[in-house]
Amino acid sequence: MMESIVSMAMSMNAAQFQVQYSTAVQKKVMETAELAAQEMLQMLPSDPGMGQFIDTYA
Repeated sequence: MMESIVSMAMSMNAAQFQVQYSTAVQKKVMETAELAAQEMLQMLPSDPGMGQFIDTYA
């Protein structure tokens, strides 16, 4: 009886650790993606008139 309680507690601990670990990894992936998106936005040209008009004769 005691072994099964200990075994279940250890299994629950392991499952909780796995959830926390995967959440931390996912958070890191999201932060990295956000930084990459910010870098890409900074590479865009900053011309004030760019994109305001469409050349329909081209």
